[in-house]
Amino acid sequence: MGIDFHAPKNQQSYTGRTVDDSWFQLIKTLVNPSGKRIVDIGSGGGVYSQAWSSMGASKVIGVDFSQVMLEAAREQCKEDHAITFVQGDALATGLEQASADIVFARALIHHLQDLDAFFAEVQRVLVPGGICLIQDRTVDDVLMPASPTHLRGYFFEKFPRLMGSEQGRRPADDLVHASMKRAGLISKETIKLWEVRREYKDWPVLEADLLARKGRSILHELPDDELQELTSHIKDKLQGHEPIVEQDCWSIWYGEKPLEKK
Repeated sequence: MGIDFHAPKNQQSYTGRTVDDSWFQLIKTLVNPSGKRIVDIGSGGGVYSQAWSSMGASKVIGVDFSQVMLEAAREQCKEDHAITFVQGDALATGLEQASADIVFARALIHHLQDLDAFFAEVQRVLVPGGICLIQDRTVDDVLMPASPTHLRGYFFEKFPRLMGSEQGRRPADDLVHASMKRAGLISKETIKLWEVRREYKDWPVLEADLLARKGRSILHELPDDELQELTSHIKDKLQGHEPIVEQDCWSIWYGEKPLEKK
C-alpha cells in the first residue's frame, strides 16, 4: 500500500513531537547553525525545522511536495517567525541558487528514485563552502535486532515480508557517497546516530502511536488487522519495560560544496 502523503487522514503523521537531545548533541559536533540559512527538504510536519531554528538559525525554509503536510507544519511552527514553508519537489525545490548555508534532509532519500537529481539540486541550492547533512536509514540500520528500545525490529520479527519492502527502498551507504560526488559535492563521511525517537510513559501511549502509524511509513504496508497483530506482539515483548524509550539507528551523510576557485 504505502503511505499517501497527500491524504488528509495522514496530515498529523509527522507532527506533535519534539526532537530529542541525542540529535542536537550530534548535530552540534558537525555544524554551527547560529546565524545560518537552513533549507530542510522533505520537512514533513516541521519538527526538524523547529529544531534548526531553536539552535539559532537566522532563517529556515522547509520544503515539501505535499500541501497537506505543509498545512500541518505551518500550524506546528506558527509561533516561530524564522521558519517559512514552501511547496516544492525534492529534485526541483524552486529555491534560489546558492541560497542556503546548510541543506538538511531527514527520512527523505529512501522515498526518492533519482538520488543524482536530488544531490544536483542540493549542490545548486548550497552556497560555496555550504554543508549538507542527509539523515536516513540503510538496510543495516533498519534491520538492527529487536529490543525494548529498538521497536522497529519487532516489525520484521512478526512480518518478515516487511524486510523486502525495506531492502527495496533503503539507500546503500556507498551509493549515497557516489551520488554526492557525481553532483560535485565533497562527500566526507557517514556518521551513525542512535536517536531517541520518543519516550512513552506507558503502553497505552505507545499503542495509540502504533495504531495511528504515527511517523512510521512502513506500517502503511500492513492492513488494519495485521497492524493489530503487530501491536499485540510488541505489547507482549515490552511487558515490564515501562517507561519505553524508543530509539532508531540512523546514518548521516556529511558533504560540502567546494569553495569557488579564485
